[in-house]
Amino acid sequence: MKTRIVTDSTCDLPEEIIQNYGITVTPMSINVGEETYLDGVDLTRAEFYRRLPHLSPHPTTSAPGPGVFMQIFERLADEGAQAILSIHIAETLSATVNSARLAAEEFKRIPVTVLDSGQLSLGHGFIVERAAQVADLGKEMHEILAAVGDVMKRTYVFASLTTLEYLRRSGRMSFALAKFGDLLQIKALLHMNQGEAAAHRTRTQRRATERLLEWLAAYAPYEKLAVVHAGVQAEAEALVAQVREHFPQGEALITQITPVLGAHLGIGALGFACVSQE
Repeated sequence: MKTRIVTDSTCDLPEEIIQNYGITVTPMSINVGEETYLDGVDLTRAEFYRRLPHLSPHPTTSAPGPGVFMQIFERLADEGAQAILSIHIAETLSATVNSARLAAEEFKRIPVTVLDSGQLSLGHGFIVERAAQVADLGKEMHEILAAVGDVMKRTYVFASLTTLEYLRRSGRMSFALAKFGDLLQIKALLHMNQGEAAAHRTRTQRRATERLLEWLAAYAPYEKLAVVHAGVQAEAEALVAQVREHFPQGEALITQITPVLGAHLGIGALGFACVSQE
């Protein structure tokens, strides 16, 4: 069966992987005042992070509507797809997967399966890549889902935030809590696995980095490992140099996270996306 893979722009996959497997990436939207940009289409990552500290009002983000997914499903069916697997950012973080479900319920031409990746950024991307690899082998949907389910259990994203200000601006936490955290120099840590988003905190950036490295050691060895960051390339490169021995086959991947996530996490977010070995 010819199964096509659909995802959204929060997957952060390199363009060569997207092109190699014919993955369809649905852009999410970044809204700045009356202007709306399609993620990865109208606004580059470098440009977004350069402008982010000065944007007023603070950018908001929005999921593609069911109609967008319906158009994608129609196009893929026209191209000869016999089935579609649509995999998206964790439902706890975005309404995207619900939009895809609504479209799938209405679409009758070919079977469409919608899956909540339970992840974000390259954690989500690694799951999409695995689905595309298995689909490329001509496997049936149940076989693709089994392979993806196995990878989801072993996929983690964990990162530190240098400030809580962007979460406050985006409406994801109260003003009082954000200010309280910054006054006390609290450093937030985010940890994601199978849809469970956990927040941790430390008093110093040094301790935050130590906590990231503790998690990195705990989940080793790895099938996949990448450093993810929001506008801090130099810090990401320094982190790679510090943990190079953990990268499988010495492949040190650095990814700047999509502006859709950066709008909430803010400049300075830094951490890892990984898939542990079985």
